[in-house]
Amino acid sequence: MKLEGSALRLTILVDEDDTWHRKPLYHEIVHRAHQAGLAGASVIRGMEGYGTSSRIHTTRILSLTEHLPLAITIVDATDKIRAFLPQLDDLITEGLVILDPVEVIRYVDRPDRTG
Repeated sequence: MKLEGSALRLTILVDEDDTWHRKPLYHEIVHRAHQAGLAGASVIRGMEGYGTSSRIHTTRILSLTEHLPLAITIVDATDKIRAFLPQLDDLITEGLVILDPVEVIRYVDRPDRTG
């Protein structure tokens, strides 16, 4: 796959304990992105943050909260990202979905390691 130049970055901000049919929501989003043939997806766990609840969630040892923020980031061609957006309609009931224009400088596929 070749990806260079103008693209879109899709960022989805949710809590780590958000679920979809008793599975982690981030897991469902990543698998749907993979099935859609998007270039890649990364899930990044936040150290501290707050969202729609306005409650601060943190990893500090004295805090009992576990609802840490997650950022799922996907970058691909504009048309592929926009075609993927309707899949998020049923999945995201609470959180934030944003798009940013980006310029891809280098995206290199790994050679197939299956033989």
